[in-house]
Amino acid sequence: MEEQEQQEPEQQEHIPAPAAPPAVVVVAPGRRKGRTALLICAAAVLGVIAGTCGGYLVQADREPTRLAPLSGTALARGTGDGPEPLPASWDRQVRTAGDLRELLVKKPAGTREADWLADDGWLDLAAYSDSFTEPAGAFENLVEQEFRRAAVTGWETDDGTVEVRLIQFRQEEYVAAAEAGDEAQYWAEQDDTDSWPIAGTGNGRAYVHTVPDSEMGVSLYSAEAHAWRGDIAMEIWIYSTEPIKKKTVTDLADRQMERL
Repeated sequence: MEEQEQQEPEQQEHIPAPAAPPAVVVVAPGRRKGRTALLICAAAVLGVIAGTCGGYLVQADREPTRLAPLSGTALARGTGDGPEPLPASWDRQVRTAGDLRELLVKKPAGTREADWLADDGWLDLAAYSDSFTEPAGAFENLVEQEFRRAAVTGWETDDGTVEVRLIQFRQEEYVAAAEAGDEAQYWAEQDDTDSWPIAGTGNGRAYVHTVPDSEMGVSLYSAEAHAWRGDIAMEIWIYSTEPIKKKTVTDLADRQMERL
C-alpha cells in the first residue's frame, strides 16, 4: 500500500490541474459477483444444454421431412441511385466540420458582453493551455490529445460571469474528447461539491461547489459542467458572488448539448 501511495502522484502528473485544488480520490476495488449470481448463471447454461439435447432426441425418432424447392419468387430490383443524403441540419459530421462558433449556446437576454473573451470567439492551443494552472503541461498534453480547435463564448450577469467552451479534437489515434472530459471530471470531484448527470450525454455531469473560494480577497462561488459528444468536449464555468443553483448550470449544459 505504501508503494502504491508513493506512485500515485507520478501517474497523475500528465493531468493539468484546474484552478481549484484537487480532491483526494480513493478508487474502490471492483465488486465481485456473488455466489448466487454464479449459481443462476450456471443453471441457465445447464437449462440450455438440456433443452438442446432433448430436441435432438425427439428429432431422431421422426421421419425425415421433404425440403421445399430452393427456387422462389425473384425480388424486384430497386430503382434510382439509392437513398437521398441527409440534409446538413441532420448530419452531425457536416455541422461540426463547419464554423464551431455557430454551435455555441446563445447569450441569454439581460446579460452583458464579456470583455475578457477573445473578440473572434476562438481559442488557439496556446490560449487554451494558458487557462490551466500548469500551462506548459497542459500544452504538451493537448498536443498528444490531437487538439484541433476551440470556440468560446461567455457573458456577465449582475453577480458573476459565465464561460462556455467547445474543444474539438482530430481523434485520428483515439477518442480524445472522452479522455479530456474524464480528466475534467476527475478534478471537478471535490469536497463540498454537489453533482448531477447531464441528460442525454451518457457520462456528462454538472457540478456546484457549495463553499466559496476566498483566495482572491472576494468570496466567489463556482459551478462547472463537463460532457462530450463525438470529437467535441464541452466545458462550462460559472462564477458568482452568490450561491449557484443546480438549475442554473444544468439548464445551460442541457441547452448547449442540444446544439451538438
